[in-house]
Amino acid sequence: MKKGIKLLSSAVLGLAAVACSSPEKMADMAENVTVKCDPAVLEVVAGEIDATVSVTYPADYFHPKAILEVTPVLVYEGGEAAMEPFMYQGEKVTDNYKTIPSEGSTVTEKVHFTYVPGMEKGYLELRGTVMHKNKSVNLPVKKVADGTNTTYMLVNKDGKVDYIPDSYQEIIKQTAEGQILYTINSSTVRNSQLRSESIKSFQEALDEIKANERKEIVSTDIVAYASPDGGEELNAKLSDKRSTSAEKAFGKVTKKHEVEAPVNVKSIGQDWEGFQELVAQSDIADKDLIIRVLSMYSDPAVREREIKNMSAVYKTLAKEILPELRRARFIANVEFTNYSNEELLQLIEENIDVLDEEALLRAASVAKENSAKENVYKKAIEKFNSDRAQYNLAVVYLNEDKLDAAKAALAKVQDQNAYWQNAMGVVALREGNAAEAAKYFKAAGSQTSKENLAVLDILDGNYAAAAEKLADAQGCCHNKTLAYILTGQLDKAAASAKCASPSVSYLKAIIAARQGNAEEVKANLEAAGKVEALAERAAKDIEFAQYR
Repeated sequence: MKKGIKLLSSAVLGLAAVACSSPEKMADMAENVTVKCDPAVLEVVAGEIDATVSVTYPADYFHPKAILEVTPVLVYEGGEAAMEPFMYQGEKVTDNYKTIPSEGSTVTEKVHFTYVPGMEKGYLELRGTVMHKNKSVNLPVKKVADGTNTTYMLVNKDGKVDYIPDSYQEIIKQTAEGQILYTINSSTVRNSQLRSESIKSFQEALDEIKANERKEIVSTDIVAYASPDGGEELNAKLSDKRSTSAEKAFGKVTKKHEVEAPVNVKSIGQDWEGFQELVAQSDIADKDLIIRVLSMYSDPAVREREIKNMSAVYKTLAKEILPELRRARFIANVEFTNYSNEELLQLIEENIDVLDEEALLRAASVAKENSAKENVYKKAIEKFNSDRAQYNLAVVYLNEDKLDAAKAALAKVQDQNAYWQNAMGVVALREGNAAEAAKYFKAAGSQTSKENLAVLDILDGNYAAAAEKLADAQGCCHNKTLAYILTGQLDKAAASAKCASPSVSYLKAIIAARQGNAEEVKANLEAAGKVEALAERAAKDIEFAQYR
């Protein structure tokens, strides 16, 4: 705490000690007894208040035959809490209490209280009673510490949950394709190939793309090949010739079907990739053996030799597979512009049934009202049995603090992944089951669950551990800033307090108070005071004792 916050119960003035011959004298000379408390301002940690109180009795103060009963009492708004008294005795008393010798002594005791609301505005005092023979006299009450710091209770303990993201594509990559076939060892394009069903389908696709305002051809590839028989060098030259003739043919194919995009011409040579694909799709008896040969050998010549050695199989390949690889492909690369966020929002109102699962998940994510999100997620569950929508529906309920509804939704989720584990931890956290929450958060192992574990650390008084877990936290900076305050890292706390919210303004006011910046305290408390509960807290908060 700031040096300016005075400990009202620190050393009491009085220098000379006079020998006490009675309880009354001990009461009269009580001002010579000094009291110190560590910490100087009481602090609540994990719901408990602990401090060390040191009382110094001067020489010739304590009556040698007296017994002193000292009761620590925490006085607060709405009541007081008293500990079991500490008992002391003079050096001639034969009881089993701590002895205070005539030359004086300092005794140190631990005090402990369990926090109850109201203790944030209170003070610790010592009440003493001296007993000698049949007399008992109450000593003047000594105030030990003023105020109880409850700053850790500002932790946001709702817990964080994340929506599972969708896989919606704003731009969908598509292709339209046609091909022409060549005869063996030829690069001449036959007229029949320009009228083939493959080319007709390609032309129709080009026309449809041009008419569709959502589609655009961004490039076209002309790719020429040779079948993998007849030698690698020969086929490379043949493939090159086919690429030249295919480029001319492409001009004829697209003459009345204009393509306004760059055209890339490629020569591949032997089409081993296409060969393997066609074999895999065929019903050739020994296709597994052929594919195994391809995987065993990378040298094209060796591959060709090994396959030709399977004479019966090779006849089938030469008849059914190889002719399909003497080809050139025309490939239009198309980008389809999907529904915009605005269009999705309109469609969920007017025509939700046209949306697929990913579109529904995206629409729900951009909907502003929770009621709209809820309706869209329910639609995705109904139509597609979407597990992600089922989980995200639970997140909607958690964000609305509908705990029972969230639990019911989570119970129906099939994929108990990190998102689910973390959400279950948040449920346990809100239900006050810290052990169960910690189990789920650790099982999740995500950044979000680590930040939620930091909440438990703060509640348990493990502030350094919390600050470490929150070091990489993004988004809401409240708990991160608080953790740095609790560990005394005020520069880091100030740097992290970037979020604009009344609660963060309150934390910034605490930082300013500890740094002695009165103007910043005032400005931030005014911002925080927009929330009535924070304004009421500030009026009692020991952090601002010097600024009231």
